[in-house]
Amino acid sequence: MSKHGKVVRFAWGRRSLSEVLIDHSLASLGDSYINFVYSLVVSNRRTKPSGTKVKGSMLAEALRKAGLRGYLPSRTSRHSLADAAEALILYAWLSNCVSLDEGVAIIAKEEDPVKGLSQLLTVIKNRITFP
Repeated sequence: MSKHGKVVRFAWGRRSLSEVLIDHSLASLGDSYINFVYSLVVSNRRTKPSGTKVKGSMLAEALRKAGLRGYLPSRTSRHSLADAAEALILYAWLSNCVSLDEGVAIIAKEEDPVKGLSQLLTVIKNRITFP
């Protein structure tokens, strides 16, 4: 079934970037997705399979560097910033804005994971559209 089929119906209906960034359900699944993407980056570098978790502090900093902090309420915790990054990255993949392969490639271009994640979030920010 395609990504736009019944399997991912839950992702549609967001009308703005801010709505995606504060969606805790997307963030929950996005956590697993970004860990998978980053694990592929690390696995490619090490030339062997590796399961790696992305630290919330890295995601929060990447979100700030990508210029997305202003889309969230002023009193947003670091944990919520990381959740916002996870939600947006997942939403971008579900909406065919950035493929898995492209996400891996963008992050892998940078040695510093925060820079790579920031680049990915910047690409998403520049491409994503809402009805």
